[in-house]
Amino acid sequence: MEKNTQLSVMGGGLVGCLLSLYLAKQGYRVDVYERRPDLRRTDIPAGRSINLALSDRGWRALETIGISEDIKKVAIPMYRRVMHDKSGHLSFQPYGQEGQAIYSVSRGGLNQALLDLAEAQPTISLHFQQQVLEVEVASNKVTMLDNSAGQEYQITPDVIFAADGAFSMVRLSLQKTDRFNYEQSYLDYGYKELSIPAAADGSWQLEKNALHIWPRGQYMMIALPNIDGSFTCTLFFPFEGDPSFQSLKTEAQVHGFFQEIFPDVTALMPELAQEFFENPTGSLVTVKCFPWSNAGKILLLGDAAHAIVPFYGQGMNAGFEDCTVLRGLLEEHQGEWETIFKTFQEVRKPNTDAIADLAVYNFIEMRDKVADPRFLLQKKIESKITAQYPDAWLPLYSMVTFSPDLPYSQALANGQRQEEMMRQLMEYIQTEEDYDRPEVQAFLQENLA
Repeated sequence: MEKNTQLSVMGGGLVGCLLSLYLAKQGYRVDVYERRPDLRRTDIPAGRSINLALSDRGWRALETIGISEDIKKVAIPMYRRVMHDKSGHLSFQPYGQEGQAIYSVSRGGLNQALLDLAEAQPTISLHFQQQVLEVEVASNKVTMLDNSAGQEYQITPDVIFAADGAFSMVRLSLQKTDRFNYEQSYLDYGYKELSIPAAADGSWQLEKNALHIWPRGQYMMIALPNIDGSFTCTLFFPFEGDPSFQSLKTEAQVHGFFQEIFPDVTALMPELAQEFFENPTGSLVTVKCFPWSNAGKILLLGDAAHAIVPFYGQGMNAGFEDCTVLRGLLEEHQGEWETIFKTFQEVRKPNTDAIADLAVYNFIEMRDKVADPRFLLQKKIESKITAQYPDAWLPLYSMVTFSPDLPYSQALANGQRQEEMMRQLMEYIQTEEDYDRPEVQAFLQENLA
């Protein structure tokens, strides 16, 4: 049954589209306002977050709207990390148990699929090139700018859902209210997207079903596969210093640096210098704030509430999980917006804080530790523990990525306990064979059995 409450979703990206579909299924009329043009009819700008890593929390959200199987047809499973050292030697680290994978998907392709679904719903109206300028929080009056016509106008929806990203204009209005807490922190690193094209026969020039990492201590590059045989690479690199984005100023410097630091892949990147100078340099920001709601009339979610850096591959998955949690509360507390919003923020805030902290930690792990033989040995030992004590030990990455019913905050707490245990255990271990030593088995028996 259609409900009279008028809802507005600010932001037509991944989270905004999914949320609008959930609200429509609850019988609400929904207006979606997106600042950008309709990306289905517009070329996606080069060098801006083309690939995403979709994992179990995200898949669960897509299953509820019936498109998970369609998305899997254009997603590439990545079963392991492949680490490339400076000599071109490879080492490997599986993501989970056999058969478990994270999936490389196109951000634009997934967004287009969600827009198509939203457009097909008679109770969802999509409005493109419509920019939020300000929200009058007391009255819910929103001043909008129609970018196509250059005209301002106002709307006053009953409820506003802000899914308008890390630099949310709705959140900016809430920041002006009393006792609104806001924290924003940038890494000293930026990112730039580069590419490895498909081979002449259309095949992949690196292992297809893997996420490739070139860890180099203070910086790194990664590569994710695409359906067309290419890879999208992302260089995470200091803004300033030597080396840095600032220090590489000529094509010769770029080629010289890559040939020295990433020698096994530079020959596969024919447009390297052009992409390095033409593609934008993005920044890496973490946003934490509270409260996420106001008087049952405004709710922040997704990056507007909790932007995180991309190093756990959970930004989109966490935003989708927001929608999954909110959907359950909508069903439980029909139309009781203040109860829904307060419960939502109380449930989600500890978990999104946890994944934000984990994402920064994982940057250090990917950048520094995956090239460390002791770190790789520890991961092998953890895999043995999982096999021996499957009910008592699950690696932190698996808890976050492959356990959608486990809250992020609980995964973080469990991971911290396990890391302390591994610190003690690794004192007994110098090789993989040491796992069978009596003192190692006794330690495990005492702590896990």
